[in-house]
Amino acid sequence: MTEEKTNEKKGMPIMTQVFIWVFVVGLLVLVAFGLRRAQNPMVVVGKPIPDFNLVFYEGYEYNGQKEVKLSDLQGKVVLVNVWASWCKPCEQEAPDLQAAWELLKDSGDVVFVGVDYVDTPAGASEYLTKFNITFPNAPDLKSNISSILNRQMGVPETYIIDRKGILQQIQIGPFTSTEEIVFIIQSIQ
Repeated sequence: MTEEKTNEKKGMPIMTQVFIWVFVVGLLVLVAFGLRRAQNPMVVVGKPIPDFNLVFYEGYEYNGQKEVKLSDLQGKVVLVNVWASWCKPCEQEAPDLQAAWELLKDSGDVVFVGVDYVDTPAGASEYLTKFNITFPNAPDLKSNISSILNRQMGVPETYIIDRKGILQQIQIGPFTSTEEIVFIIQSIQ
């Protein structure tokens, strides 16, 4: 009778245990790499910003072009504002962004681009109309652009890129005034 109980308590075969431990360690390594990547953003102030495509909303194109690459805008100071219609702080800064655009657009040296983060077309249209936005705007329904920018905290976030394609500033949260936006852009020009 003692022999039968000993055989019943033997448990899992050693190869199954090894496989489980290898699987657990491999999973932990993958999680560690993911966390490390999340701590190392793809965009860094002072470094070139990765290129991405912008496919604009109808009526919000860039110089009549429905699609451009960020690299097509090189030679100009580019302000990329990530926003969403459901974002209350975005609503606070929208009038200031539009006013700054109105002050700076005629120089031809500056481009503002709105990137609508994971939004509905109806929500985006209502937002752009409500705030009389006239600068180019593109949807980011699948967060492809936001993934490249490696958004830090949430919307709104603004990335200011110099004429050479180098990221000069990241603004997390809304700007507080038109003057603040204009000052930052003019300091980069």
